[in-house]
Amino acid sequence: MESKEKFAPPAEFAAQAHVPSFADYERLYAAALADPDKFWAERAGDLHWFQRWTQVCDWSNAPFAKWFVGGKTNLSYNCLDRHLPTARRNKAAIVWEGENYEQRTLTYQELYRKVCKFANALKGLGLKSGDRAIIYMPMVPEAAVAMLACARLGVTHSVVFGGFSAEALKTRIQDLEACLVITADAGLRRGKEVLLKPAVDESLADCPTVKNVIVYKRLGTLTQMKSGRDHWWDDLTTGISEECPAEPLDSEHPLYVLYTSGTTGKPKGVVHTTGGYLTYVLATMKWVFDLKEEDTYWCTADIGWVTGHSYVVYGPLAAGATTFMYEGAPDWPKWDRFWRLIEKYRISVFYTSPTAIRAFIRQGDDFPNGHDLSSLRLLGSVGEPINPTAWKWYHTTIGKERCPIVDTWWQTETGGILISPLPGATPTKPGSATRPLPGIVAEVVDDKGEPVKIGKGFLVLSRPWPSMLRTIYGNPERFKAGYWSRFPGKYFTGDAATIDEDGYIWCLGRVDDVINVAGHRLSTMEVESSLVRHKSVAEAAVVGAPHEMKGEAIYCFVALKTGVNGSDALVDELRDWVAHEIGALAKPEKINFVAALPKTRSGKIMRRLLREIVTTKSVAGDTSTLEDYGVILKLSQEGKEEEEILGEKK
Repeated sequence: MESKEKFAPPAEFAAQAHVPSFADYERLYAAALADPDKFWAERAGDLHWFQRWTQVCDWSNAPFAKWFVGGKTNLSYNCLDRHLPTARRNKAAIVWEGENYEQRTLTYQELYRKVCKFANALKGLGLKSGDRAIIYMPMVPEAAVAMLACARLGVTHSVVFGGFSAEALKTRIQDLEACLVITADAGLRRGKEVLLKPAVDESLADCPTVKNVIVYKRLGTLTQMKSGRDHWWDDLTTGISEECPAEPLDSEHPLYVLYTSGTTGKPKGVVHTTGGYLTYVLATMKWVFDLKEEDTYWCTADIGWVTGHSYVVYGPLAAGATTFMYEGAPDWPKWDRFWRLIEKYRISVFYTSPTAIRAFIRQGDDFPNGHDLSSLRLLGSVGEPINPTAWKWYHTTIGKERCPIVDTWWQTETGGILISPLPGATPTKPGSATRPLPGIVAEVVDDKGEPVKIGKGFLVLSRPWPSMLRTIYGNPERFKAGYWSRFPGKYFTGDAATIDEDGYIWCLGRVDDVINVAGHRLSTMEVESSLVRHKSVAEAAVVGAPHEMKGEAIYCFVALKTGVNGSDALVDELRDWVAHEIGALAKPEKINFVAALPKTRSGKIMRRLLREIVTTKSVAGDTSTLEDYGVILKLSQEGKEEEEILGEKK
């Protein structure tokens, strides 16, 4: 993963940046370290508070934190009402394009009215502060409206990704004991209708707590409605008041619960609250994305993921930015859709995943080179570590060597970005998330929890931060055991990392993505990064499999670049390549050429499923987040056939 190259922020960019030099970053970092309460109080001062807090951080009942104790605020108010007395009221808040090329723009004033109308509709159904709602929608502006309306009333919401199955939806409804589901008739994905309401109906057969379902008509698809329970969005909001006062909510009021995969396959509900969360995401919008009033900002994440919460809806709107939303897939109808959108809407800040970047690399440079990307001034990556080869392609082909890249590290649990370059201040190294943001104390530690000065270890966080998760919904013991037991007093991220002589952190992925070969620990990311540096390889996923002699052996799934054919000679070449790059110990046991890798719709490779295939030749674990189940079916079938052939040879 490590690259020795270093890229200074472009001088022209730095001159206009909110944090214009590394010395300024160091001053900010030192101020937060010396007096964190004062530092975070200053950041919270950028928000509107109905009632000021009496204590910045209460850590007396660690690991259960409270931030801005006694303060009362409202996230929806800070995303909307706060901007209305200013010139922003007529500024575009959300610019949206559907996969079918439908276009809409909502100004802050228009978005405010829509949110108030929908909040009043919720009130009309009896919803109040403390109730819980599920949002199961496609990427349309109404999804953001639903989130903001819930936040306005204090209805704790849980957004469930629109690609999840009825079974996955049911488990989340049941765990949250939701009384309301907000959905749509259908959405679009790669030219096909994705039916949502039938999945809701199926899930609700075992969800007695749900009393009402609101259905937004996205496509006009024939939809069955249950009398007394189901309501059309438009029917509820037609003729209703466009004014709805925001509820003054306690700073620690639960804003949302977002379910993320657990190691057991049972999803866990990560709880984020109001005041501290919004304080932090607003600060990071300014630091990391260096937002300017004229920017059109695009984060490509779905709202079903935490990135969609923090950096599609809440962070950008709190910052008064124009946030762009796109409903469909990056490859529909062709692989140039993202570049067409950047050219068409003059996107200036673009934030996407390394997996998407590697998929674009595989398609070649003609697609991006066929479009005018000159509006871009800043690029970002999110979701998993970006290997140096992909970083350099992003820098050269998309950024034309003039756009800084913010390679961000954070998690669903952290609420916001914790480790990232500041684009006008931090010299970047391809593949490194660089240094922690001001107020974040991140360390790489050894097995005993002692800091590692230079080298590999475990990534931990040594101080509380405002947007940290407060608990696991309904299971505080799981929260303590999962995050705070490995290294007492420190939050264990679950990630392996290295730290270099400059204090730069290189995240290597989950600790369970480590292969123990003959007593030597190798990160799967190290092997994957080595493979994608080869001229023939577009993407790679690496997992460990049991081995009689070595304990574990390295199995690789490799997707080749367009026009490259797999062969036994290429297998041997790649095995030797990895051995040369890392060492003989890392030489793969097996390399499988595949047409596609199993991914979530957010673009993460599901290595857990690949691990199941190489160990059991089948998949029994949770596949609810998988975008294309056909990829796994094909891989598992190939695994069985290979086993049969090997058996015959024996």
